[in-house]
Amino acid sequence: MHKEDFNEGLLGFLDASPTPFHATQNMSLMLENAGFERLNEAEKWQLEKGKKYFVTRNDSSVIAFTYPEARDFTMIGCHTDSPNLKLKPNPVIKEHGVVKFGVEPYGGLLLNPWFDRDLSLAGKVTYLDAKGALQERLIDVKKSIAIIPSLAIHLDDKANKDRTVNKQTDISPVLSTNDDFDFEDFIKWQLEKNEIRDVQKLYASELSLYATQKAAFVGIRDDFIASARLDNLLSCYVGLLTMCSVDGDKPMLLVASDHEEVGSASSSGAAGSFLENTLKRMYPDYDAYMNMIRSSMMISADNAHAIHPNYPDKHDKAHSPYINKGVVIKVNANQRYASNTTTISKFMAVADKVGEVYQQFVTRSDMGCGSTIGPITATRLGIETLDVGLPTYAMHSSRELAGTEDAFSLYKILTHFKH
Repeated sequence: MHKEDFNEGLLGFLDASPTPFHATQNMSLMLENAGFERLNEAEKWQLEKGKKYFVTRNDSSVIAFTYPEARDFTMIGCHTDSPNLKLKPNPVIKEHGVVKFGVEPYGGLLLNPWFDRDLSLAGKVTYLDAKGALQERLIDVKKSIAIIPSLAIHLDDKANKDRTVNKQTDISPVLSTNDDFDFEDFIKWQLEKNEIRDVQKLYASELSLYATQKAAFVGIRDDFIASARLDNLLSCYVGLLTMCSVDGDKPMLLVASDHEEVGSASSSGAAGSFLENTLKRMYPDYDAYMNMIRSSMMISADNAHAIHPNYPDKHDKAHSPYINKGVVIKVNANQRYASNTTTISKFMAVADKVGEVYQQFVTRSDMGCGSTIGPITATRLGIETLDVGLPTYAMHSSRELAGTEDAFSLYKILTHFKH
């Protein structure tokens, strides 16, 4: 695969995946096209050596794996969720001549970049059909239907000096001046557009706003990729293409978990049982299971903070990753990252073998660092783990920035990985 094809596919994946549900759906379709067989957690599994499988949980997390004779797996861990604005259960607010949505921030998002952006809505809806059965469907409005207008500088003379955002009162998106807007009718209309016309009653929904601006190449020589949800769909895409590139006789596994941005503590998050349950069904004999765990390695792939050219003092001078200068190996003495000497050296050796460069990141000692699924997975499974990332600006913004070289570099390293 050429880098240009890789990056064009990445842009399409980013645009088609506004929520973890859509990301998981798209990953599932690509895995099926690559010869992976779908499994159902509620059914008995009959695994055959040499075949490839995948399974989902909550429609928002996915695990794909080969099932070879060898047990020394290379596992790739990433997450499907990104910080966003979620609709509250009773979202409609009608006041001051407009209709607004009540929203709740999900994860540690930067709030200011959400102002003055064209926003749409996507997620999962549960309803009662004509036969009295509960059904779940994904929707994506796609059209720009809302915006969070900034307060004019004439009304806030401190806007460029000391701007704060109140999460309850300041970030309600405006969607209409017509107060006859009915939310249930709007959702039923979206379902009808997907040929679903037997909705008797709407129940719960999990819907998120997203910016409609498409992912794009930016820079005089297309140095950058600008998009929402680079953290962490960038790693999901790399892991997905790696899985689709391997044969069934190579021990490889991908786990893309939901809810990392809020601590991973859910049935479909990395702190839940999804991965452990799957591995124990692959190896029901305890000795075989432990042999696999202790001979395998987890590579937790998440984004990394590239040194910001306008704020260089936010980095340790000796550990300041640059965009388009290679994959970042993340290290933290207090185990906020799970990298250790053994896993770091194995990764470096493979990268050196295929001629790919890498960098190292340690946060400033007087600043906190972000968390990943790496330590959570290492703790839960007892598996040797490495934390790596792709250098990024504006992490947790509504539009993040990464390089056009680094993701493809990680893909080449992972496809050659045999620790």
